Amino acid sequence: MIKRDKAMKSKTKGSVYLVGAGPGDPELITVKGLKLIQKADVIIYDFLIDQQLLSFAKKDAELICVGKSPSHHTMKQEDINKLLVEKSNEYKMVVRLKNGDPFIFGRGGEEAIYLSEQDIPCEVVSGVSSAIAVPASAGIPLTHRDYASSVAIITGHRREDGEVKFVNADTLVFLMAVANLERIIKKLLEEGKGPETPCILITRGTFPDQKVVQGNLGNILHASKKEEVKPPAVLVVGEVVNLRDSLIRTTPDIHCKFEADFPSHGRGNGSTLSEKL
Repeated sequence: MIKRDKAMKSKTKGSVYLVGAGPGDPELITVKGLKLIQKADVIIYDFLIDQQLLSFAKKDAELICVGKSPSHHTMKQEDINKLLVEKSNEYKMVVRLKNGDPFIFGRGGEEAIYLSEQDIPCEVVSGVSSAIAVPASAGIPLTHRDYASSVAIITGHRREDGEVKFVNADTLVFLMAVANLERIIKKLLEEGKGPETPCILITRGTFPDQKVVQGNLGNILHASKKEEVKPPAVLVVGEVVNLRDSLIRTTPDIHCKFEADFPSHGRGNGSTLSEKL
């Protein structure tokens, strides 16, 4: 937890904004999400968000990390829910900053329901999901008229080690796939997928040091161990994976991006990306 001088407390109940920070690259946050970060009195954020985003917060904003990295939770979900209510009674604007999109395996639904039950005003600000952005950054379209007309987004991390359940779709995208990779592959093979089915693991997606391990269901587990793939990672399964070679050849500057003007000397200093927009 990072404590700062508290902003002026509101006498009335504040609002909570569930904000998606995007897939990793801080430049992929939405304009609305960035503006809310700048205005927030308190930001309750997950471990996986890029710390550069916090440099846009007000100097007196309270910053609270609640963890939520794979296999390491600083705070239980029930306690996070209570913290959101507590801070909404202290401050006018509370931002709950989550990696990706709040409603795509981000437990945003649980938090929104809890806030509603407590009569706390809540707004969801969508973010760019890693389920879409990470494959794209690796040169993989999730749909293609010749190869895939359906997509399923599946969590690789089940509650209380529950069974990994799949649906029938041309392209399967697994989030948080590393810890249960062996179980996922075994289940796919049992469900009828062939060992030659193309797949790819992507770590550090959308960042300059993004790493990919490409193969098929028959060899991806061995390859991931050899390359020492660490979570978080996105697993994509389906014929669209084979399109990567063509797309990478035609887009050699796939990671080319403009430079955002992030504050370099503490929070709130200098011009910001949202001001330019």
